[in-house]
Amino acid sequence: MLRTDGQLHYLRETPPKDAETIEIAPGILWLRLPLPFRLNHVNIWLLREEDGWTIIDTGAGTQQARELWEAVLGSVLSGARINRIICTHGHTDHIGLAGWLVQRAEAPFAATLVEWLSAQVRLSESQLPMRSEVVRFMAAHGCDARTIEAYRNDRRRTHALLGEMPGAIERLRDGATITFGGRQWRIMVCGGHTLEHASFWCEADNILIAGDQVLSKISPMIGVYPGEPWADPLAEYLGSLNRFRELPADALVLPSHGLPFRGLHTRLDQLQHHHELRLDHLARLMDGPLTTMELTHGLFPKAVAEGQGRHALAETIAHAHYLIARPAVRDDDG
Repeated sequence: MLRTDGQLHYLRETPPKDAETIEIAPGILWLRLPLPFRLNHVNIWLLREEDGWTIIDTGAGTQQARELWEAVLGSVLSGARINRIICTHGHTDHIGLAGWLVQRAEAPFAATLVEWLSAQVRLSESQLPMRSEVVRFMAAHGCDARTIEAYRNDRRRTHALLGEMPGAIERLRDGATITFGGRQWRIMVCGGHTLEHASFWCEADNILIAGDQVLSKISPMIGVYPGEPWADPLAEYLGSLNRFRELPADALVLPSHGLPFRGLHTRLDQLQHHHELRLDHLARLMDGPLTTMELTHGLFPKAVAEGQGRHALAETIAHAHYLIARPAVRDDDG
């Protein structure tokens, strides 16, 4: 354990490079794949088994990621059987190469049902013109034609990295036990970041494969999008933090972005506080007659300036929905 940041204890100073892998716990290898986004990487976990390997997440559908997978399959995984490929959730950076890798490795695929289906819906939608419901949603939140066109282009770029989905799944269910990597894991299915995000808890070895639900440096994206315009994902996400508090404070956390760490409860406190501050800020902004897009500029000026307006708007709506559904929270904030 090399570095301490506040009360988070990181196991390593630096992540693995390119097709390099690092054994972060007995039988668990850490692979990092690049992403063509502002968030420029995703962590992949390779778990050794007596007769092969299980892979957690696949990366986005870029040529660079495919080439790195070929390098890994030709080195550390050379000649080995891939027993299972698991995706924590259906975002492009996690499931984008799932169909390709399942076919390449001739391996079965596991995910929650909703995440598998939602990825297929997004893949289908990406091949169609943007629906009128999306345009109306954005216009209702104060977006002008230029912003809507930027949304269209950003959506097109992201969806281009989402490849064909596996044709069948082993369904992951909340509270069920699954065995991989020579360990038993309890599946924790939580909402907020996505509808049915799967994390995996190994009580025997005190290890949490957290996915995007608990990240070491950033808060996972909590947003409302046109497909479910009245959703309250922040309530689901904050509820998930309480579930993770039931796990030991010194658990080894393997996140999908950033560095592996110990200090779970400290990080949960930080994430809770982060959203409380954001809600307080938004409550003050909502005292004036502003559109949601104007609120977004006030709440996320840096993200908007850096071209992240689509996600910043989604986050603003999520926080606004939380406040609107809970007038007492807004009253307490002034």
